[in-house]
Amino acid sequence: MTSPRSNGERTLRSSDLTVRVSPVGGAILSADYRGTPFLVAAGGPDASLASFPLVPFGNRIEHNRMTVGGRDYRFAPNSSDPLYLHGDGWLAEWDIEVMSEDHLQMSFEKAADECSPYAYRAQHTIRVAENELHLALSVENLGRDPFPFGLGQHPFFPRTPDTILKASAQAYWSEREGHLPDRRQSIPNGLDFRDGALLPSQWVNNAFEGWDGKAAIAWPELGMRLLLEADPLFNVGMIYMPIDRTDFFCFEPMSHLPNGYNLPDLGLPDLGGLRLLARGERMTGEMRFRLSPA
Repeated sequence: MTSPRSNGERTLRSSDLTVRVSPVGGAILSADYRGTPFLVAAGGPDASLASFPLVPFGNRIEHNRMTVGGRDYRFAPNSSDPLYLHGDGWLAEWDIEVMSEDHLQMSFEKAADECSPYAYRAQHTIRVAENELHLALSVENLGRDPFPFGLGQHPFFPRTPDTILKASAQAYWSEREGHLPDRRQSIPNGLDFRDGALLPSQWVNNAFEGWDGKAAIAWPELGMRLLLEADPLFNVGMIYMPIDRTDFFCFEPMSHLPNGYNLPDLGLPDLGGLRLLARGERMTGEMRFRLSPA
């Protein structure tokens, strides 16, 4: 077993990968392939997280409210954003259940409170094996009534001038005020990564619907390539590229559209992919990052 660090950090190692993990946020702090970072610290409240789990949903809730089963539920902001953001997992202290040199399993349990009406238990498993990083995330509804749940991961990848992204999706959602999705549209030419393309030099914060669960990232300057494969549960890819920082970008596999609670009027009666889980019901999904020389 790997001995814990005084600040709670753990390090997982395989022949090619070194991954630093923290129970704070259930997050990855850094991830290197043969000494070269393929995840970089840029997220979280203090920009120290390189990847974190999205649970019990990802992104924002419009007006900090939702209606489920005819009942209205309210949220309170949980970060500097005025809208409740990314659920609870990324801000919580997770309990380490299993730990070895190449494997870590954490859990987090939450009761309904003044900030969020959700009650659930989440489990996050991080594993390295030779040149692969595996992330498995699950959530179980502990509430009395059926509730809508979603899962995702929020990795921060290095961004270089020659970074190439390849990912295939069926539709694109434009962005409106509050960083919320606006309308389903055809994918714009500048954001069409189906055949592989350089990252554009512009603000991007959009959901790509009907993602096929595969993505490839190549960094010619770093001599490195990454293949991402996700379970069918994750059929939305969220791309985030800020303009105030050009050293990273995000490709976030999600099981649902952002703000799915408030999209029924747009022809999405299924809550944008969010799943109603009865008490004791569970959903889980896994994704794999495979690294290789470019």
